[in-house]
Amino acid sequence: MNPASPSNPRTHVEPVAWRDGALWLFDQRLLPAVERHVECTTSAAVVEAIGTMVVRGAPAIGIAGAYAMVLAAREAWQRDGTRWREIWQADVTAIREARPTAVNLAWAVARMLETAAGVATGDPEPALLARAQALHADDLAANHRMGRLGAALIAPASVIMTHCNAGALATAGHGTALGVIRDAHAAGCVREVFATETRPWLQGARLTAWELAREGIPVRLVTDGAAAHVMRTQGVSWVIVGADRVAANGDVANKIGTYALAIAARAHGARMMVVAPLSTFDPATPDGDAIHIEERTAEEVTMIGGQRHAPPGVGAYNPVFDVTPAHLIDVLVTEAGIIERPDRARLAMLATGR
Repeated sequence: MNPASPSNPRTHVEPVAWRDGALWLFDQRLLPAVERHVECTTSAAVVEAIGTMVVRGAPAIGIAGAYAMVLAAREAWQRDGTRWREIWQADVTAIREARPTAVNLAWAVARMLETAAGVATGDPEPALLARAQALHADDLAANHRMGRLGAALIAPASVIMTHCNAGALATAGHGTALGVIRDAHAAGCVREVFATETRPWLQGARLTAWELAREGIPVRLVTDGAAAHVMRTQGVSWVIVGADRVAANGDVANKIGTYALAIAARAHGARMMVVAPLSTFDPATPDGDAIHIEERTAEEVTMIGGQRHAPPGVGAYNPVFDVTPAHLIDVLVTEAGIIERPDRARLAMLATGR
């Protein structure tokens, strides 16, 4: 994994790109101070990038995982073209388990395994690369579709709150929650966006505010603890967030703090919108209680900027996600349509196209 600048930089936000046989990832740890890409030439480098949050956001992680499968197949083929399927299994497992809560990663690995099963002979890389690029393009198209669908629900002069970063940086480009906000702003319907800081990684402060400000969308930061007060006093009409996993009954796992926002929104008359592509849906998970919640190190909470601010010997509980029950969600936006008051029956109908 090598820090560098992409050989063909683009003016728009491009969190994941395949160029010259390598995967380029926009290093989200450094924003907003530094805009830098990281080159990954091995599957292990992509796994490291996912684990260290060079790339984050469920859809972007899934896309990165798909390209990691390409790199893993290349490495296995180069080692032994007759045994590449056997050789790459360890890398496949490492890719799938790089981050456990975001179901998009396991979904992308499963799609790539389907393609690999169809490679009868020869180098598997061309077929796998074509599938990864198709998944990449499909996510971008889904983002634009969800943006249009969600924006149609936003009334003129709306005040919106969003949490974490569900923007271009977290997807193939346009964003899920921020895709809706972008399209609603383009339609003249957004008066202001309040972005929560999103401790401990400050994705709202570093990433969401960066994306919105660079596009001229009015945004103000608030601390996570100020969200309910802002809803009560500033006329917030919508809380719009992304998702890392949608269970079969409509419960949603998202960045820690989303559950509290949903409770506050219900108390203050704001509506709760979750924007998530179908790749985030997990019908094998019956409800939110069955979702594995990733925990990260205590140091992310006890330290800021490399300096410890908690007393020595004091630890921290650091869950990265929480679960918002379906009954607190007013609208679930997908590329296949909008689900109001999501529940098990409505999600099943969407899955069957009825």
